[in-house]
Amino acid sequence: MNLTIFGVGYVGLVTGVCLAELGNDVVCVDTDARKIATLQRGDVPIHEPGLKELMAGNCHAGRLAFSTDLAKGVAHGEVLFIAVGTPSTDDGGTDMAQVFGVARAIAAHMDAFKVIVNKSTVPVGSGEAVHEAIAEVLAQRLWHAAPAPGFAVVSNPEFLKEGSAIDDFMRPDRIIVGVGDSPEERRAGALMRELYRPFSHGHERLMCMDRRSAEFTKYAANAMLAVRISFMNEMANLADRLGVDIEPVRVGMGADPRIGDSFLYPGIGYGGSCFPKDVAALRHMGLGMGLPLRVLQAAAQVNDGQRRLLVDKLAQRLGNDFAGRRFALWGLAFKPNTDDMREAPSRVLIRELLARGAALQVFDPVAMLEARRCLAEDMRDHPEWLDRIHYAESPLGAAHGADALLIATEWQEFCSPNFEALRMALKRPLVVDGRNLYEPRAMRTLGFDYLAVGRNTVDEPRTATL
Repeated sequence: MNLTIFGVGYVGLVTGVCLAELGNDVVCVDTDARKIATLQRGDVPIHEPGLKELMAGNCHAGRLAFSTDLAKGVAHGEVLFIAVGTPSTDDGGTDMAQVFGVARAIAAHMDAFKVIVNKSTVPVGSGEAVHEAIAEVLAQRLWHAAPAPGFAVVSNPEFLKEGSAIDDFMRPDRIIVGVGDSPEERRAGALMRELYRPFSHGHERLMCMDRRSAEFTKYAANAMLAVRISFMNEMANLADRLGVDIEPVRVGMGADPRIGDSFLYPGIGYGGSCFPKDVAALRHMGLGMGLPLRVLQAAAQVNDGQRRLLVDKLAQRLGNDFAGRRFALWGLAFKPNTDDMREAPSRVLIRELLARGAALQVFDPVAMLEARRCLAEDMRDHPEWLDRIHYAESPLGAAHGADALLIATEWQEFCSPNFEALRMALKRPLVVDGRNLYEPRAMRTLGFDYLAVGRNTVDEPRTATL
């Protein structure tokens, strides 16, 4: 099948590469000439394990190409995917400008039946809005004796996790397709079913529903996961005060099949491009309907506070003023196996530490370049603070001479360091672990003052609560 992907950001690029891997003829279109040139050279502007190799193989096979020519892209594809950015507005809503821009451009060039797929995460009702935008442009064009071409708008939300996006796409647990019941939409539904047929051998993974339900499913799923994370973080914070180790509690909860163990790991909060934005957008939709979503409001508030947890724990040991202190920070990306710094907890942590006068020695296996760019944006009001950030070349190099080590991202290479060398490198053997990578008793046996999330059961005696 001939396919066109509009937008070569994270979702668009992964979608295009994986659909080409299935044997489709895919053209990826973007207005950013620099980004397209980078992809045409075989370089990938994002870090996603396996993506570069998969992209190279499909380009070599002639199934994948990149272009800035929008008209060519419209002519090429039977199915046109809109996968552009939908950033948050100041009030928590969704900026749909790029989506509507692509939709109108498609309408300006289409001369045959097209299926237009909303792959971007868009608010409920966006399918109808995109349909109207395309219809308006088509109505303004002069068709002479020929009728305007038919089209259908489909919702097909993505459920990709950064760091495992290729596996998520190629081995999906479900594929959501939102489509109506008009003749054009039934034709579109048949095309989408044929496109995704390779994923349904032995087990039907395609779930067809109306467009609004498909759009809502994406938001509801991410909101549920965000709530689980915030709930577990609140339980971990209470566990610290009660003298309870949250780890066996987590295991005991997860053994209940009604709960399961996914997204029950306490830490310093969620980040990335999806959860914060989708929770905010869903709350905005609720307010627009006169229905405040109090559970989501609480989850967002918990998450905001959790990002400052490591600073609070550090202050318990060293006081509130960090002037003259130097801290090591392991992990900058919002999660491992990505260089994505969007809404990363490390950004809040770094700003708080710098505001209290600290100097930092930071390390991340892949996000150093992106971190420099993002932190420069964050510190525009205090550019002098950037002079107190040193980008180390290794985890141990970051720890050298530091008053404490803070861990913000659970990269695998942080899981089993040379603890003796780490203790010797630190000026003070204080480790504040925001991802619970180590066993507290083992760390204390090794001579570390170790603070984790919900696992500080031996810090000091607790008063009975009965």
